[in-house]
Amino acid sequence: MKLLIIVFAFAFLSSAVSIERLIPAGASVVEAPSPSLNKRWAKDKWGNGLESQRRAVTIRASKNDTDDVADDFLWAMRRANKGGLFHLEKGKTYVIGKKLDLSWLNDIYVKLDGEIKFTNNITYWQSDYFYYPFQKSITFWVWGGKNIKLYGSGTLNGNGQAWYDAFAGKQILDPGNTFLRPILFLTDNATNVEVEGIKFLNSPCWNTFLVRTKDITFDHCRFDAVSTNVSSRPANTDGFDSLNVDGLTVTNTEVNVGDDCFSPKPNTTNILVKNLWCNGTHGVSMGSIGQYPGVLDFISNAWLENITLLNGQNGARLKAWAGENVGYGYITNITYKDVHVENTDHPIVLDQCYFNINETACAQYPSNVNISDVRFINVHGTSSGLEGRVVADLTCSPGATCEGIHLEDIDITSPAGGPPVIVCNNISGDIGVECVSDEE
Repeated sequence: MKLLIIVFAFAFLSSAVSIERLIPAGASVVEAPSPSLNKRWAKDKWGNGLESQRRAVTIRASKNDTDDVADDFLWAMRRANKGGLFHLEKGKTYVIGKKLDLSWLNDIYVKLDGEIKFTNNITYWQSDYFYYPFQKSITFWVWGGKNIKLYGSGTLNGNGQAWYDAFAGKQILDPGNTFLRPILFLTDNATNVEVEGIKFLNSPCWNTFLVRTKDITFDHCRFDAVSTNVSSRPANTDGFDSLNVDGLTVTNTEVNVGDDCFSPKPNTTNILVKNLWCNGTHGVSMGSIGQYPGVLDFISNAWLENITLLNGQNGARLKAWAGENVGYGYITNITYKDVHVENTDHPIVLDQCYFNINETACAQYPSNVNISDVRFINVHGTSSGLEGRVVADLTCSPGATCEGIHLEDIDITSPAGGPPVIVCNNISGDIGVECVSDEE
C-alpha cells in the first residue's frame, strides 16, 4: 500500500511539473474575480463577458529588438481564447519574429497597452508568410474566428523603414515584382471583430487587409507610415483594404500614410465611415475593382460622413480598372457627405482608367464597371491647383453605364483663380450642378 501511495504521489508531482512547463517563463494567468450580482449579467455586444469578468493572461516582454516572443504570444492567445483576456502591458515591447496562425479565435479580448513590434528581417519574411493571390498580398499573421476584440492604448509596429528603403523604385502592381511586403493586420474568415484605440505604425505595406470578414469595426485608431529617408517614402501603405467583406465600420480615426486612406476593394458592402481624418493620402476611394479577367467585382451601400482630406492626391474617388483582359462589375449606392478638402489635387474624381493606363489604351479597352446612385453632398475646401480650375472630374468609361450621379452643395476653390470647373463625360442624366465636357 505504501508503495502504491509513493508511486501515485510521484506520478502526480511529475504531472504537475509537466503542466507547469507548459507555461512560458514570465507568463501568468489570473482568474477573474467573482463578479457582483449586478455585473454578473452584464455582457458585451456579442453576449460575452466583459473585461472585468475574464481571466487575465500575460507574458514576458522582449529584452531587445531580436528577442522573439512569438511562441509565448501564441501560447497566451490559446490560453486566453474562449472567454479570456490577453494583456500586453504598457511600457513593454513584444517582438514577433515568425508568422502566426491565429485563425481559430473564439471570444477573446486582446488588450494592447504596450507595443507589438515585428522584426525587419526581410530575408525571413519574404520566405515565410501567409499568401493571398489578390495583388500578391502577404502578411505576418492571420486573425480569424469570431467575437474578437483588440483594444487599448498601444501600438502595432510594422518596423517598416527597412522595407521602404529596399522597395524604393519598385511597383507593387508590376507583373514582374517579386518583392512582397507584409501587411500589418489581416483578418480572414472572421465574424464580429472590434479594433479600438490602437496605433498602427510604419506598416511595410497595407496597414489592414480584411478578407472574408463580417461585421468589423475600427474606432479611435491612428495610422502612421513615415519614412526617415526622403528617397524611400512609404509605398502602398493603405489604411484600409478589404475583399469579400459585409459590414465595415470606421469611426473617429486618423490616417497619415502615403497611399489610400480608405479603399474597400472587391465585394465589400454595408460600409460606414464617420469622422475620418486623412493627411497626405490618395483619398477615400471606392475600389479599385475590375482588375482580374472574367471576374465580377462590386462595392455597394456605403455612407461616408464628416471626412477631412488634407494635402493629398485625391479626395472622394471611385476607381475601376481598364485595359486589355480586365474584369467587370458595379459600384452602387455610395454617399459622401460633409467632406472637407485642403490642398488636394483631385477633390472629386471618377477614375475608370486605373492603373497607369494611357488614354488611347483606355479608349480601346474601356472599363466594364457600371456606376450608379452615387452622391457627393457638401464637399468644400480647396484644391491644390494641379488641375487648374478643375475641382471635380467625373469621366465614365464608354464601356460602362454611369447614372444617378448627384452633386450638391459643392464649394471647392482653386488657387488657380477664377470660377471652379466640374468636368463630366459620358454621365447619364443631370448631375445636379453645372458641368462641362473635356471638349468644352
